[in-house]
Amino acid sequence: IRCWSNIPFITMPLSRAHGKSFAHRSELKHAKRIVVKLGSAVVTRGDECGLALGRLASIVEQVSMLQNQGREMMIVTSGAVAFGKQRLRHEILLSQSVRQALHSGQSQLKDMAIPVLEARACAAAGQSGLMALYEAMFTQYSICAAQILVTNLDFHDEQKRRNLNGTLHELLRMNIVPIINTNDAVVPPPEPNSDLQGVNVISVKDNDSLAARLAVEMKTDLLIVLSDVEGLFDSPPGSDDAKLIDIFYPGDQQSVTFGTKSRVGMGGMEAKVKAALWALQGGTSVVIANGTHPKISGHVITDIVDGKKVGTFFSEVKPAGPTVEQQGEMARAGGRTLAALQPEQRAEIIYRLADLLTDQREEILLANKKDLEEAENKGRLALPLLKRLTLSTSKLNSLAIGLRQIAASSQDSVGRVIRRTRIAKDLELEQVTVPIGVLLVIFESRPDCLPQVSALAIASGNGLLLKGGKEAAYSNQILHHLTQEALSIHGVKDAVQLVNTREEVEDLCRLDKLIDLIIPRGSSQLVKDIQKAAKGIPVMGHSEGICHVYVDMDASVEKVTRIIRDSKCEYPAACNALETLLIHRDLLRTPLFDQIIDMLRIEQVKIHAGPKFASYLTFSPSEVKSLRTEYSDLECCIEVVDSVQEAVEHIHKYGSSHTDVIITENEKTAEFFLQHVDSACVFWNASTRFSDGYRFGLGAEVGISTSRIHARGPVGIEGLLTTKWLLRGDSHVVSDFSEHGSMKYLHESLPLPQRNTS
Repeated sequence: IRCWSNIPFITMPLSRAHGKSFAHRSELKHAKRIVVKLGSAVVTRGDECGLALGRLASIVEQVSMLQNQGREMMIVTSGAVAFGKQRLRHEILLSQSVRQALHSGQSQLKDMAIPVLEARACAAAGQSGLMALYEAMFTQYSICAAQILVTNLDFHDEQKRRNLNGTLHELLRMNIVPIINTNDAVVPPPEPNSDLQGVNVISVKDNDSLAARLAVEMKTDLLIVLSDVEGLFDSPPGSDDAKLIDIFYPGDQQSVTFGTKSRVGMGGMEAKVKAALWALQGGTSVVIANGTHPKISGHVITDIVDGKKVGTFFSEVKPAGPTVEQQGEMARAGGRTLAALQPEQRAEIIYRLADLLTDQREEILLANKKDLEEAENKGRLALPLLKRLTLSTSKLNSLAIGLRQIAASSQDSVGRVIRRTRIAKDLELEQVTVPIGVLLVIFESRPDCLPQVSALAIASGNGLLLKGGKEAAYSNQILHHLTQEALSIHGVKDAVQLVNTREEVEDLCRLDKLIDLIIPRGSSQLVKDIQKAAKGIPVMGHSEGICHVYVDMDASVEKVTRIIRDSKCEYPAACNALETLLIHRDLLRTPLFDQIIDMLRIEQVKIHAGPKFASYLTFSPSEVKSLRTEYSDLECCIEVVDSVQEAVEHIHKYGSSHTDVIITENEKTAEFFLQHVDSACVFWNASTRFSDGYRFGLGAEVGISTSRIHARGPVGIEGLLTTKWLLRGDSHVVSDFSEHGSMKYLHESLPLPQRNTS
């Protein structure tokens, strides 16, 4: 803890040698000294008269938060002219005897002409008020602010430059936020032919160039330029083909068309880019972003510092491969080509991938061994995740078998006619299956997921973006290489892309124009995070796998321990493993109950007692903290219920609608359970572990969905398809079907074409 004027604040270990800008957004969190430039459009109201107080308060809050983390924050602000204009207009109205009109109750304000106000006079009138406002806002966070007014001449005079530099350093040392602005009351015109002549010279003719000059002079790590546009576009924002540029590199100016400048202020986007490139050349990283959007302005500065994909990031380091946006476009184009192939060709690709999994077994296992060694050396994975990370010969053989099942069952998946209707004479309608589009599958510690999901995407004609965990980097790399090798036999290599860039999952979830469906495969926390982060993109999956087994009073002794052991102990880390065991009250203190407890102890399963179960015992196991717990390990909860109805109610209250089982010999009780439990999978006298795409005969699955829209349960090829309508007519128009028209609707159902079941 450091202190200044008895105000404590937390310091962070932020330091780096200045001279080279950050290469990646993820490095911005290490920025120690930051300049935030607030454009006129950010600070002023829409009527250009007065300040946008709400936005300004939010910006001050974010700057204060970063300052109190131990960073050194500086603000280059506009707004003096707008604030002065508001004050002068008010004074002019009052000086024109408005007081008499107000006192007499007459409203003459609308009819009074207000002369055009000179900008320098407005600046002179607004500077003190603007600074007073900043001081009042920063005081709320126990932070002191100081005003510095500069002109271009201050940077050309060596002594003035040294004085300015010393003043700023002293203010930063004292934990004071400098607020810098051009002295618009006396600002002279810029020096002729002095703009951008090298690292040491940039003419200060607006706050963009001032911010850049200041950033380089003060050796800052990051310059954040806030304006009224999202960032830099490849064509003027608002045009049909305009795309936001995520990362801008020196030399890319030729690919950009600049539009007009913002509604207020001195500089447009071209001036911002020039200033940003000049600062970048001087070793300062730059981000240009929107500071006016109501949904993001409240956290835009902190998001940028956190490395999130906001605005345009200026970098001198070009990535070796394509950006994730380019990969998304490649997957879209490749997926459309894939969907246009014959079913036999798509099947041939999957068969080839299955062969490669066994032919290249040694190379795959060697890569997996590297991942396992790194994970064990770093000690960053729990035992259940290490098990998921591990590949073996038997796993690869099972994968290959599953892929061949997918290939065999995919012959008529895309383009299958599921409805035919004769609307009228010579007017026929068909509903056919089509791919969803581009899928984003995010998976943790499960390299076997990659070929499974790839095969399902290929079979369904979808483009695919894969984002695997870094703990499986080597395994994912070779499996993706083999997938692309298989795709290459029909020239659709680009349909499946592996995202290797430093994209955060949250940033991927914002690519709503490139991705049509997100499928998370991993921990419940991963699924929850993705569901929260996804903006306008549907997410297929389940956040938890809280699976129940209910042992009814009429359960078979032989079946009970067998099913429970398999459900809990066969693979406890799986999402379809037993987590809560419900036992009918009449079975307590019976030989069957003792057999269940003995079996769990032999298998070293830790037991947690539900509140009702604990009340029956003198010395009970540890009472469960929550009945909504997914253990993913050799642990489970035991709870007592009085009837099958109570078991159903418990499952609905504490379950996750994943997989639930009843063990009973009473068919009536079983049917009640099957019909009333509202879960994706409900079984009678069978292990929860059967809830799996491969075991269902789907070949594989992209995941298990607990949602009630589109797909539910283990999701195979069918869950990755949607439909479109095809209408074939002969000069048909709706007016022919009006009351006095010549045609009538028939709406006759037509037989479907014979499916290929070979």
